[in-house]
Amino acid sequence: MTGETIFVFGLLAATIVLFASDKVRLDIIAIGVLLALMLSGVISPSEALAGFGDPVVLMIAGLFVVGEAMVRTGIAYAFGDWLLKVGGSSEGRLILILMPLVGIVGAPMSSTGIVAIFIPVVLSIARKTGIDPARLLMPLAFAAMISGMMTLISTPPNLVVNAAVRNLDLEPFGFFAFTPIGLVVLVIGTLYMVFFGRRMLSVQSGDGTSGTKGRRLEELAEAYGLSDRFHRLRVSEGSPLVGQTVGGAKLRTRFAATVIGLEKHQNFGTSVEPALAQSEFQGGDVLYVVGREEPIRHFIEAQRLQRLVIEQRQVKNVTQELGLAEVVLTPESNLIDRTLKEAEVRSRYKVSVLSIRRGGTAVLADFVGEKLQFGDSMLVCGGWKHIGLLQKDMKDFIVLNLPVEVDEVAPARSRAPAALIILAAMIAAMTFGLIANVAAVLLAALALVLTRCVKMDDAYKVINWQSLVLIAGMLPMATALNETGGTTLIADGLVTALGDAGPMAMMAILFVLTMVIGCFISNTATAVLLAPIAIAAAQDMGVSPYPFAMTVAMGASAAFMTPVSSPVNTLVLVPGRYRFMDFVKVGTPMGLVVMAVSLLFIPLLFPL
Repeated sequence: MTGETIFVFGLLAATIVLFASDKVRLDIIAIGVLLALMLSGVISPSEALAGFGDPVVLMIAGLFVVGEAMVRTGIAYAFGDWLLKVGGSSEGRLILILMPLVGIVGAPMSSTGIVAIFIPVVLSIARKTGIDPARLLMPLAFAAMISGMMTLISTPPNLVVNAAVRNLDLEPFGFFAFTPIGLVVLVIGTLYMVFFGRRMLSVQSGDGTSGTKGRRLEELAEAYGLSDRFHRLRVSEGSPLVGQTVGGAKLRTRFAATVIGLEKHQNFGTSVEPALAQSEFQGGDVLYVVGREEPIRHFIEAQRLQRLVIEQRQVKNVTQELGLAEVVLTPESNLIDRTLKEAEVRSRYKVSVLSIRRGGTAVLADFVGEKLQFGDSMLVCGGWKHIGLLQKDMKDFIVLNLPVEVDEVAPARSRAPAALIILAAMIAAMTFGLIANVAAVLLAALALVLTRCVKMDDAYKVINWQSLVLIAGMLPMATALNETGGTTLIADGLVTALGDAGPMAMMAILFVLTMVIGCFISNTATAVLLAPIAIAAAQDMGVSPYPFAMTVAMGASAAFMTPVSSPVNTLVLVPGRYRFMDFVKVGTPMGLVVMAVSLLFIPLLFPL
């Protein structure tokens, strides 16, 4: 053992201790590892920095953009709504549906890709149900890793192992040779997470939201006494409103009715838009109006309107375009001592004031002619874009409450078809190997920007740089272990020491070795190293090499125990607010479960 090998082993041990301590940020530790390897001369500067140009890192960066496009176009929320409809708000039932779905859907594509697509879906579900994201994101990551056990092309280690078998002029594995074992692992792994794994994860304080977000739309409306004052009315062709503007009709003064939105019929369906002062009424328009029942009844009769039922589907469409916010006037506000009409709130701020509260609790019954005072809080309604602009006007307003639904607004919802086509093309390219995975993802990200499914500025903002630095910083450790002979030393030593223990014991050793080494270097590199050793060990023992090779393939996809064992785990680290020991605590039993299943079923499918 050389001095460089001892240094690398010592650095690896120190890294593990620091990771487990949770005293230092993981990305800072990774940068420290990179610098230590570079400055010590164990690897060259170009090798130390190569991780930042690694295809995996670039692919993950692109997948963050793809995931954001799924959010901005509403695809993630629609899928989340479907999962909620099927699974309800039960944490266990959601995991029972989520893990098999991810495991099967992820089988033909990159496990990293499937996690990036599902993270916003899971976060949406967590917000709607109040379930801590940590209780769902780790099951998501583990299911994606299990998806690598499904088919020959599910993950690169399977192809590496298959190539090692073929290089010895043996019959290669079939496309579905892995499937029976993968399906059993998926079922048992899902049951483990439902009944045991999720319970080992402590519920974090808070729901992951910050700032002024907290209450839902209906809770804000109820706080101002507006729960039963929302109405949906259709404008007839002969209505006096036709041709008038919202500002010119003076509906609040004449009928105590506030129009907040207009549903317009277009060639490709209907759209909802905020009611601005210059918005013009047309025959067939559907109005969303706030007001008390008696004045609204008079409004309907006088303007020849038709009352419509507000269905849940329409509520969802409206809340994608219109929102509420609670604001309070500042001491320097230009609105103080002026009425709403004098302040021209709708014209200046593009929002409508629905109610005013004074003195903390009292809601003013007739506030139209009331002069505003410092400390008045107002419930305003408007397009989400204009509500967002209120947060920037610190002179006139302070935004007290934004509803949690602001996180579920899809500003590019009309471009959802384009996003779906691009996503399907990316998955097809990855599934059939038409181009390299990293090229497929980067092309998809570029196409989503060009089709305005996501803005370029937003694309840079959504990339989780902490995760990328962590992965890129730890990749040189794999290079150092290989170049100094550390990995080979471990593998050869164990095989030499335990080679006489029998085939089943050797398979168990190979599985553990593959799983443990895979926690700190890429599972592909682990498979490259151990597949030939496993096959050679089988030949030396006079048994079939197939079960030994399959054991390495299964072990390579079972490194659940650390957040740096796979990009899949790293992706959920930040949104799940996990600690290093969370993965050790939950992932170690999961790895042992996979090991037990593999050792039981591999000899049945591939006799020794």
